[in-house]
Amino acid sequence: MDKLLFGDNQFFGINHMSEEKARAQAMRFQKTQAIMDVLDVAYDTGINTFMCTTHDRIAEIAKRVKADPVRYADFQFYPCMPYAHKYANAVTEHGMVGALREFMPKDGLLATALTGTKALATKEVDGIAKVLIDMEMKMFEGTKTPVVFIQNVFTDLLLGMGFTRALRIFDDHIREKWGAEPAYITMNMPMLLDALEKEGIERPIICSNINKIGFRMSGGFDAYLDALKSGRVRAVAMSVYASGAIPADEAIHWVSELPGVESIVFGASSAGNIRGTKELVDKYMGQHA
Repeated sequence: MDKLLFGDNQFFGINHMSEEKARAQAMRFQKTQAIMDVLDVAYDTGINTFMCTTHDRIAEIAKRVKADPVRYADFQFYPCMPYAHKYANAVTEHGMVGALREFMPKDGLLATALTGTKALATKEVDGIAKVLIDMEMKMFEGTKTPVVFIQNVFTDLLLGMGFTRALRIFDDHIREKWGAEPAYITMNMPMLLDALEKEGIERPIICSNINKIGFRMSGGFDAYLDALKSGRVRAVAMSVYASGAIPADEAIHWVSELPGVESIVFGASSAGNIRGTKELVDKYMGQHA
């Protein structure tokens, strides 16, 4: 993994400290070109990886990238699935069966549909899960997706329910069908790490909040440090600035000295912030793992 990954929160009106800023960002990025303009700045700065949700707008970005393979020769996506609101809205609009048809991949439609029908009829969770994963990955066909994440809403829901076998299904299917490394976003990295190991998943890639002041680090600051020092996890650090509470240089310097942190994911909408973060990561962590 590259040391620095570019996230997409700013494009969809997500800001953990300011609702006003979130609304302003949502307005600014209503058009796909506005998103592409920022991604181009990041890409030209040397940030090749876009860690993104499977929001419908991302499908438009993927089309742009596929349409210009020379320009975006090194561009890669790290999809984060599922985008829950998308399914809720589709079920409301089309009904359950209509929603399935809406998201079903066109390539191999009959085979996929049959798999889904059988799974639904027999309540085979494995089959349903695999079809849903393939639906989510549909928009990225023809692009580079070396790592695929499951979103924290789903990860932590499954963790809380004790249904961690579903995480193993995800892990196996991403490896076998899509030839990618499975990864996990969570609000409680120590608890998830223990659960994944019980499912036979060793040294997983886990993205979680990691910052100097323990901002949104559920499970306890010391438990995170112990997990990182143990060598059991390949960590992706998010919220390293604690939504602006920690100065950038101090935040990245601190994270860079932690064992087990392979990457930092951040979101920004200005060229200055993008370039500034890239310079700090290069200074303290180097460009690549």
